[in-house]
Amino acid sequence: MLSARREDLKAIFQAGLNRVDPYRMLVDHVRLDGDILAVRLGDEERMFDLAPYRTVLIIGAGKATAPMALAMERILGDRLDGGTIVVKYGHVETLAKVDIVEADHPVPDENGRRGAEKILALADRADQSTLVISLISGGGSALLPLPFNGRDGHRDYAVSLEDKQKTTGLLLSCGADIEEINCIRKHLSLIKGGRLLERLAPARSINFILSDVVGDALSSIASGITCGDPTTYDDAWRILEKYGIDRDIPETVRDVLQAGLRGDLPETLKPGSDHLLLTENILIGTNIEALNSAAEEARKRGYRVVRLTSRITGEAREIAKLLAGIAIDCAAQSTIAAPPVCILSGGEPVVQIRGAGKGGRNQEMALAYLLEIARHKALCTSICFLAASTDGNDGPTDAAGGFADLDLLAKAQRLGLDPLKFLGDNDSYHFLEQCEGLLKTGPTNTNVCDLHLSLITAESQGN
Repeated sequence: MLSARREDLKAIFQAGLNRVDPYRMLVDHVRLDGDILAVRLGDEERMFDLAPYRTVLIIGAGKATAPMALAMERILGDRLDGGTIVVKYGHVETLAKVDIVEADHPVPDENGRRGAEKILALADRADQSTLVISLISGGGSALLPLPFNGRDGHRDYAVSLEDKQKTTGLLLSCGADIEEINCIRKHLSLIKGGRLLERLAPARSINFILSDVVGDALSSIASGITCGDPTTYDDAWRILEKYGIDRDIPETVRDVLQAGLRGDLPETLKPGSDHLLLTENILIGTNIEALNSAAEEARKRGYRVVRLTSRITGEAREIAKLLAGIAIDCAAQSTIAAPPVCILSGGEPVVQIRGAGKGGRNQEMALAYLLEIARHKALCTSICFLAASTDGNDGPTDAAGGFADLDLLAKAQRLGLDPLKFLGDNDSYHFLEQCEGLLKTGPTNTNVCDLHLSLITAESQGN
């Protein structure tokens, strides 16, 4: 049975998820009135006249794209002609007109490549009488792997899917953040970095985007398939050098990036391109909106609320130490607020893989946070922490994230489990699983990074 604090954390996290439910975001804010597609977000309303278009198609990719497509099918009705989206395995809906391709994430697979080819085939058939509605969410970059192949006038270049998989794996393991990973992906792709827009022209497009990127930079979400790309081949190569993996990448990847550095291969689509005049990007959901709704639920449950930031990045273990330190000071000295208080943050830390265990960035944060409060037990009886991914899958696991409190530590001690040893092996999943500290939501069909929630109550609560 969960403690009262853990029950509160689950409810606060769920409130954040509810705000960024992709189906509700579209049906609540988009409507079709005759030929006019109206989009209202806050005080801003945009109108799109569909009358000039003979064909309306949906394309897209990401973990949240299936419910977005379901919403658009219901909004557009007979005005929609078809389309294709690519989603992570299991993140599906029953759609009437839009084809779903399921593929792997975070390491791309052959299904993702086939899905990307289907989308480009639709793009190549689109003309001035076609309106394309793109649905884009977190995970879209890995789900649309279309490795570069082409000529520079002198020689052929071809990156295989296996080479791209290996490169992605190296980037994930070394601790590169999502913007750095996507910079590399864009320069190894025929579809990312705005290259989709080049294939869509002269068709127009409207792009509904759910952000999984800290800071919500459109050029990074799903590797910016509908945006100008400010990054360059030089940026991509510097990232590889920064993490010391420039010698480990496959030869074909090195050849493409080096050719780009020499100017022998074309760059990605750049800001200011005329192709950007044919598209409209609309950001419909972000981490800060999830944090705001979580904060509202926390207040309803009697907590004072402190929202730190939606831009957490860096090594998960170090972020956990920081958040634990803030909570411990709050419990001991009421530094940022007097308990009961809920401290919220969001973002997307990274994990540097050192061991052979199983886990994700949020479970790693929970375990590292636990080690911090274990050092100050007398001050931490009123503290409970949850770190969880809004997509329901933290790393390659079936858990969204994990809890940390002294009840969990006591159970670990009864079982003879050493949290430091598990952390050293990056094995947070198996530690939390044995201590009943995992949060499992199943696929949420949304994705706006992670939420980190610390509760500090006025006095200890029993189980």
